[in-house]
Amino acid sequence: MTSSAHSPASRTLSIAVLGAGSVGCYFGALLARAGHVVTLIGRESHVQAIREHGLRLQTAEQDNHIPVTASTSARAVAGADVVLFCVKSTDTEAAAVQIKPYLTPHTQVLSLQNGVDNDERMRSILDPQPVAATVVYVATAMAGPGHVRHFGRGELVIASCPQGSEIAQQFSAAGIPTQLSDDVRPALWQKLIINCVYNALSALTQQPYGWLVAQTGTAAVMRDIANECKAVAQADGVELPTQIDEAIAAIARTMPGQLSSTAQDLARGKSTEIDHLNGYVVQRGQALGIATPANRLLQLLVQMKQVGAANTGL
Repeated sequence: MTSSAHSPASRTLSIAVLGAGSVGCYFGALLARAGHVVTLIGRESHVQAIREHGLRLQTAEQDNHIPVTASTSARAVAGADVVLFCVKSTDTEAAAVQIKPYLTPHTQVLSLQNGVDNDERMRSILDPQPVAATVVYVATAMAGPGHVRHFGRGELVIASCPQGSEIAQQFSAAGIPTQLSDDVRPALWQKLIINCVYNALSALTQQPYGWLVAQTGTAAVMRDIANECKAVAQADGVELPTQIDEAIAAIARTMPGQLSSTAQDLARGKSTEIDHLNGYVVQRGQALGIATPANRLLQLLVQMKQVGAANTGL
């Protein structure tokens, strides 16, 4: 993949971002700003705004419009060196089917999604296409069409893959701290547990992480949710990182103003990924004989909120 005439750190990559919501737009903006050829593939309202004004990236330090190509068609992945696969976990199979005809053999697909099994689900459709799970830690939100706001962090952990070293170098040079992992499953589960602890509570209260942890009684409930997840992971043969409790606590410190993606979905009347977060823990718990009442309750409450929002037209 690396040209003999260029060092890995200087070669321009062609990058397609499929499902360019807040996460995809943020990373796409940094990569485009660094000189890579980026195509954002997303909803018509975002695409139109980006075509007219560029992608607006607003951070604590700056507020810029970045010129970038945008499309509503999955065929825009054609010719890409890297595809950042950022669709909701509920849409993984359908989106994989859509892009499959346009991928070239060398295209590396990175799953920047919540949940722990999206890469496996993609491989069932895209094999032998190289697919790598990627763990994302970033606080972002779409503030309007073509306008992404960044609130904190922005690291990636990518499963080892054929082009991983070059991708990690290029992304890091673009301001995206990126690590490779020979065994990404523990990191995926740690992210899943963090999502299970924060996402539904943030969604049900429509409050950010800092507010949540400041409430009396929240810490005990969060421990109950996390302990259920840990028990399921252990029964599933996952050796969780030793610092997982600190990682859970750090989220509220490093992203105090962040509303969860589940909260953002509910606020917009969109379907959520709850069945792939707390619901996944419930499903695996049932299969492994582990009780998960706290996660089951959160899954049900969010599902009820979804139905209520749909029925009231929110």
